[in-house]
Amino acid sequence: MIDPAAPSRGETPRTDTAWIGDDPRFTELRAAYRRFVFPVTAAFLLWFLAYVLCSAYARGFMATKVVGNVNVALVFGLLQFVSTFGIALAYGRFAARRLDPLAEALRATAAAQAPTARATDQEPTETQA
Repeated sequence: MIDPAAPSRGETPRTDTAWIGDDPRFTELRAAYRRFVFPVTAAFLLWFLAYVLCSAYARGFMATKVVGNVNVALVFGLLQFVSTFGIALAYGRFAARRLDPLAEALRATAAAQAPTARATDQEPTETQA
C-alpha cells in the first residue's frame, strides 16, 4: 500500500517500492490491463446472462434441434466453455505482448533500486561460543 505521508523521491532515498505507483510505466501497465479486461469481462457476462435468460425464458428456442439430439441449449452451453478458453488464450497472448514487457521493465528498475544487502537479511556464518 502506498503511504501518502512517505517522503517523495527527491527528499530521501527510498528502499521500498512505493515509487512504482508514480511511475508512468506502471500507469500504462494498469491502463493496458484495464483496456483488455473490462470490455472482455463485460462481453462475457452479457453472453453468459443471455445464455441463462434464454434457458429460463426461451425454452422453445433452446429446445430447437440442431443435429440429431443436439439442441441449441447444448450448443450454447458448450460455447460457454469455448469462449472461456478463448478468452484465457487471448489474455495470455495479450499479456505476453503488452503487459509482460512493461512489468519486466518495472521489475528491473525495482531490482536496480533495491539495496544490495541488508544487515538483517544476512545470516551469521559462525556462531560464537
